[in-house]
Formats: sequence, C-alpha cells, structure tokens
Amino acid sequence: MTQTLETPKLTLKDVIDVMPAACRRRSTGRGMFLVTRDALAYTATLLGIIFSPGWWATLPLMVVAGFVVAGLFVLGHDAAHGALTDNNKLNKLLGRVLLIPSFHIHEAWVLGHNRIHHGHTVRQGMDFVWHPVTVEEYQAMGLFGRLRHRLEWSPFGAMPYYLRQVWWTKMIRLKKPPAKWVTAIRKDRALLYLAMLGGATGAAFLGGLASANLWGALWMITKLLVIPFLIFTFLIGGTVYVHHISPEIRWWPRQKWNKVSGQLDGTTVLRIPWYMNLIFHWIFLHTPHHVDMRIPCYRLPMATDAIMEAFPDRAIDRKFRIKDYLAATRTCKLYDFEAGTWLPYSAARQAV
Repeated sequence: MTQTLETPKLTLKDVIDVMPAACRRRSTGRGMFLVTRDALAYTATLLGIIFSPGWWATLPLMVVAGFVVAGLFVLGHDAAHGALTDNNKLNKLLGRVLLIPSFHIHEAWVLGHNRIHHGHTVRQGMDFVWHPVTVEEYQAMGLFGRLRHRLEWSPFGAMPYYLRQVWWTKMIRLKKPPAKWVTAIRKDRALLYLAMLGGATGAAFLGGLASANLWGALWMITKLLVIPFLIFTFLIGGTVYVHHISPEIRWWPRQKWNKVSGQLDGTTVLRIPWYMNLIFHWIFLHTPHHVDMRIPCYRLPMATDAIMEAFPDRAIDRKFRIKDYLAATRTCKLYDFEAGTWLPYSAARQAV
C-alpha cells in the first residue's frame, strides 16, 4: 500500500520561529533616543509656527508638524504594543503621552488595534480597518452612503476615512466596549480631553497675546493643533491603506480565515527611502510587525530579512510607489469575499 506524506500546515508559530530571537530584544536606550529626538523635533516645529515671520514659513511648518505627529504616533503605537522599551510600565506611560498629539485614547487604541485589527487582520466582519464592502452592502447604502464610500475609497479618501471610521467611530465615540475595558478607556479619554483642553488653552493664550483678538487665538489653535492633526490623519490613513489594501492581498470570509493568511499574507513590506524611516520608524516593513507584535520598530529590518529569506514567494516585498497607491484606489472598490476578488462599482449596477 502506497503512503503519501502530507505537507504540514504552516502555522503562525512556524513563521515567528524563522525570525531570530534578537528581533524581539527591546532596548530602553534606543526607544528613549527615538522618543527624545521626535519630541525635540515636535517642540522645535511648534516654536517655529509660533514665531513664524509669515505664511510662507507657517504653511510648510504645519506640514512638517503633521509628519512629526505621525512619527510620535508610530512610537506611541509601538509603546502600546509593549515593544518600544524593555520596561512595561514605561511603555504604558509613553503610549499615553505619545498618542496625545494625534488625539488618540491609549486604551481604546489598544483594544481596537492590538486586539481586533491584529487579532483578525483581513477577516470579514472582524477587522474594521479599511474593511471592504460587498456588492450587496453597497447596494443597500443610500445615496449619501454611496457618495461617501466613493470619496473614502478614492485617492483623496485617506483623511476622511481615517477620521470617520477609525478616529471618530472607534476612538472618540467608541460605543459599548467590553466591560473589562470600560474603566480604563474612560480614564484615558479623560486624560486625553484634559491634555487637549490644556493645549488649546495655551495656544489660544499665545495667539490672543500676539494679536489681541479672538481670531488670532483661534488661528493659533488651528495652526498648532488642528491642521497638523488633519495632515497626520491623511498620512496614517494612507499608510494603513497601502499596508492592507492591494489587488494582491486577499480578504477572507470569517470561517476560512486563519492566522497565517491574516498576518503573513494580509499585509506588505514596502521599501521607502532611509530618510522617510526617520519619520515613520520602519513601520512600512509591516509584515513582520503583524507576524509578531512584540518586535520593536527598530528591529523590523532584521525581522524583514528573515521573513523574506524564508518566504520569498509568499510575502509581498516591493518599493513603495505613489502610482501603486493610485492603481489600488482605481481597482479596489467592492469585494467578493468568496472569490477573493475586487470588483468595480459597475458590478453593483450589473447585479440589479
């Protein structure tokens, strides 16, 4: 009788094990260096805006501030994973502080990002970040819902999508979190609101002092806090989009999903210039981050090398290009979860 040997099914532990243990080694010194550097950059940028000699300096400085807020957010995101330093209490403190410039509630972020997004990446009905809609779901939308979907899934949709779906719905207006999270989220929400009030009050005071009128106070709040935040939402919304939305990335029906298809196949390694990593802290090397959340951002290059050596034909690895983002926004509109294919809006008309 002839026996056949079945190939053992790949598990997430198998994927984790291809990365050296050194990838998970946390360094308080290195983490604090990045925090200090970004905090100084943020302080310098805000001071530049406050003492700007004119709009020609203020405008680029507000853009720079948005990028710096994104960098602080990535470090806060790493701290929320418990990966930034080798001190867990320090990680929790840094996570709360570093997420303040981007107006994020630490514990709400831990719940939505660590538990749900990472726990169910590209899983239908579970992962809420850039979750595709089916033809039937799109047809069930009213006119406003369809127009909103077309905007949010367009090349200009990163900011409005992130503001509505992630920041507002899953952060500020988070409804009915699990009971064990309620108290922690309430405390962190109060901390964030207190910090926002303090920041707005300080900005208004400086603006009012300089202009001696209400409009000057409001403009100072806008250019120090609001516009950098909006630029941040565009940057981070687009970053998450390119990490998980592509014709090459399959989203799975709930019952057919598994951890390997979610964490190894459900994201990308995108190569960006070295100077952009000074801001984004290697987060575009996203596949190893999803495979193992314990890997600090500064170890992601090492982890990426191991992943690509072990799975060269499976993990997505390419240079980040704006034209690929634009191509995805043209292709990725509606989704057939059973077939694993993206569909154009015309599919909704044809199905009527």
